[in-house]
Amino acid sequence: MATAPPLTRKDFQSDQEIRWCPGCGDYAILKGLQTVLPELGIPREKIVVISGIGCSSRLPYYMETFGFHSIHGRAPAVATGLKLTRPDLDVWVITGDGDALSIGGNHLIHALRRNVGIKILLFNNRIYGLTKGQYSPTSELGKKTGSTPFGSLDAPFNPLALALGAGATFVARTVDIYQKHLVEVLRQAAAHQGSAFVEIYQNCNIFNDRAFAYMTDKDNRDEQAVYLEHGKPLIFGNERDKGLRLAGTELEVVELGTGGASEADCLVWDAHRSSPNLAWLLAQALPPRFPTPLGVLRSVETEPLEQAVIEQIERAIDRQGNGSLETLLHAGDTWTVS
Repeated sequence: MATAPPLTRKDFQSDQEIRWCPGCGDYAILKGLQTVLPELGIPREKIVVISGIGCSSRLPYYMETFGFHSIHGRAPAVATGLKLTRPDLDVWVITGDGDALSIGGNHLIHALRRNVGIKILLFNNRIYGLTKGQYSPTSELGKKTGSTPFGSLDAPFNPLALALGAGATFVARTVDIYQKHLVEVLRQAAAHQGSAFVEIYQNCNIFNDRAFAYMTDKDNRDEQAVYLEHGKPLIFGNERDKGLRLAGTELEVVELGTGGASEADCLVWDAHRSSPNLAWLLAQALPPRFPTPLGVLRSVETEPLEQAVIEQIERAIDRQGNGSLETLLHAGDTWTVS
């Protein structure tokens, strides 16, 4: 029997016209996902991409896999139901900062706390793009939009801190235009057995252009970002002359070199720590005081919910045998209505 040739990125490109604005960061994320999925060795019919509502949520149409464009904020709930009933499927959730953190907030945190084996990609452009530029749950204080003409008064959500607080077992951040970094983070998310949450900084060049320019402009990349590499010290800067270290229970930026700290003083990153405390500290490291952390903040292995469900069902069958719907309906307290 002939062996099927390995899949390529082209195999994951659908025949649908891509309807995002020219220059949108979503194109880069789509490319990254279509680069990683062929590497997994999973047949396309075993992959499902589920989205909610928003510009990002058009992505399932452009994937030559199974997919579902669901309703606003409910993609994690739909994905949870699918993964529990079909644990053999590789399930990806595509969502945005408005879709996931506003109307979908509860669905997101409960999917993460349950450790369902789904991969959640949150496209964060800090704006509502599909509905023409209203402020979102991640928009900065003072953001002026059509819905906040005098500036937003809402403190923004921190997606990474929210995911860690919900107990997520895999939490990471990357950037749309950092294609090599994006692909590597997606690879690690794909390999994780439980819930994987990836925040992706994504530029909306129509309604919130250059929202991340402070760290994505060429001259700023190494000064304004620190790359998290497991087992390596947290060092950054154009000359790699700055680092992050612990000062008691707080993080601080230090200068490296003559008269300053040394590389040995810097925090060595451990993404596999069972405690999320250091990851949470790093998630709270916000500019301009700190560089933006990019990479995997947390990756710990615990039993995914779908595996626990399978084991519970098997134990019940061992004790009681295969049941039936009729037996279930007549079990426990029942009554007859005449």
